[in-house]
Amino acid sequence: MSQPAVVRVTDPADPRLHDYTGLTDVKLRTRREPAEGLFMAESSTVIRRALRAGHRPRSFLMADKWLDSMADVVGEHPDVPVFVGDEAVLREITGFHLHRGALAAMHRPALAPVHELLAGARGGSGARRVAVLEDVVDHTNVGAIFRSAAALGVDAVLVSPRCADPLYRRSVRVSMGTVFQVPWTRLEPWPGGLDLLREDGFHVAALALADDAVSLDDLVAEPPERLALVLGTEGHGLSRGAVAGADSVVSIPMAGGVDSLNVAAASAVAFWATRS
Repeated sequence: MSQPAVVRVTDPADPRLHDYTGLTDVKLRTRREPAEGLFMAESSTVIRRALRAGHRPRSFLMADKWLDSMADVVGEHPDVPVFVGDEAVLREITGFHLHRGALAAMHRPALAPVHELLAGARGGSGARRVAVLEDVVDHTNVGAIFRSAAALGVDAVLVSPRCADPLYRRSVRVSMGTVFQVPWTRLEPWPGGLDLLREDGFHVAALALADDAVSLDDLVAEPPERLALVLGTEGHGLSRGAVAGADSVVSIPMAGGVDSLNVAAASAVAFWATRS
């Protein structure tokens, strides 16, 4: 194993650290990262999962005390710089205390076309069950949905143009790196892109409150061969256009006077109920 290219940093304004600056500025980072072709992996666990999934590192950033525990990782990428510094310097660079071991700036992969993504799922046999997220703007919810999707065998996730970035640092961290396991891409145009799913033989089921909604139990009793579950944004749920573009409207049976669940909780229930 080759020795890593360790670079000691003492100046937070070092231009080589540009990828890591302003990490707590959500608006800035959600614009910068896709435009600059990168995303951040935070913690040794997430970094390892990203690398196992085939993602390529641009650089690593960590405090001295983490260098030994990350030696195997950085040693496999001898041409990738490893920036090491005191915790006070790292905090000034990133805007927060780096207590999860390390950060890695990763090359952002190009998104696959919808048909290509669905055809390649399940080892090339094609997706049978997918989740579609409309304008879910909370990165925590996006990460939690991906974690449930990975745990409960969802083949792919499609996100609307205004949905939060699944590769944003908080989404990745909340998903515990499972965002790297579940194939995903953007579904455009919206909601007209739902027609692409029908072209591939999917029954599009919108999870929403409606007078004509069928129970999730009824959907499960006669499951379609291919199923796309559409989940809406926090608070307002699915748009009228998304509901109108679905083949059916499905609701989760509730008790105790509760009319709905948080979108991440609803996704876990729907994924579990429709598992095969």
